[in-house]
Amino acid sequence: MKKATTFKNKGLKMAAEIHLPNDFTETSTYPAIVCIHPAGGVKEQTIGLYASRLAKNGFVVLTFDASYQGESEGLPRYLEDPTARVEDARAAADFLSTLPYIDTARMGVFGICAGGGYAISVAQTEHRFKAVATVSASPMGEGFRNFLGNETPAPVLLDMLTKVGEQRTAEAEGAEPLYMHWVPETKEEINENTPDLLREGHDYYRTPRAQHPNSVNKYLFTGTDRMMAFSAFDQISLLLTQPILLIAGSKADTKFFSDQAYSLACGEKELFVVDGATHIALYDIPQYVDQAVGKLTEFYSQKLAVS
Repeated sequence: MKKATTFKNKGLKMAAEIHLPNDFTETSTYPAIVCIHPAGGVKEQTIGLYASRLAKNGFVVLTFDASYQGESEGLPRYLEDPTARVEDARAAADFLSTLPYIDTARMGVFGICAGGGYAISVAQTEHRFKAVATVSASPMGEGFRNFLGNETPAPVLLDMLTKVGEQRTAEAEGAEPLYMHWVPETKEEINENTPDLLREGHDYYRTPRAQHPNSVNKYLFTGTDRMMAFSAFDQISLLLTQPILLIAGSKADTKFFSDQAYSLACGEKELFVVDGATHIALYDIPQYVDQAVGKLTEFYSQKLAVS
């Protein structure tokens, strides 16, 4: 059971959905989970699948489209701004705190892919979230600077920043915005050297498997500087005191990010590896999603329990 709603992140109206337990009544109070979707995704895709499953297990779960994306407000469109993404989650917690059926002492945060990185980031300084979990976590800045375990050479990063500046100047002078694709747009762009993440990302986002009209597979190139400079993991050891659960596939080419976050966390932590799963397989393949949801339910049931 779910219903459409909205909330505000500063001046922007955020399009959201609340997923409710089957036995929901407004006279009871429930633990709540804020869910953050992958880069390029929207609330109707994998994050919505996980939200609906978690709601059936007794949680009130909030999903939303990120600022500048999907049905949410914000200009320029398709800007991936990590700072705004983290603030989206804070604003979601603000919104939940206004609902009489939410136990604000029992709120958690959850994210998939880049959303996992943002979940880890926000939890470091937003301690209204009492527990944090991720699936296929891929932090945005760390991902730019270290693509799938391969360090991006400094000259490449610096050249990209130069091009960002040149494009900003061009757009200031009236040029059309430049957009980039998150995953290959067509099968013809895929070859034997294409990483699993991108090849499977095309199959998920650009075919009937999970294609959605609000998920347009593009981001504003002039936002690259913000993504490149962002760090989701920099204060884990110091500020992340909440329990953390990291779920990754054994065959995921992004698993090393979950390994890294696990090694940095100093508090209660668990790395749960789903045997045989790739990064994208954990988005919607039942045999893998079932394992992840079971582990998430166990984790949040324990960490968001009545004290």
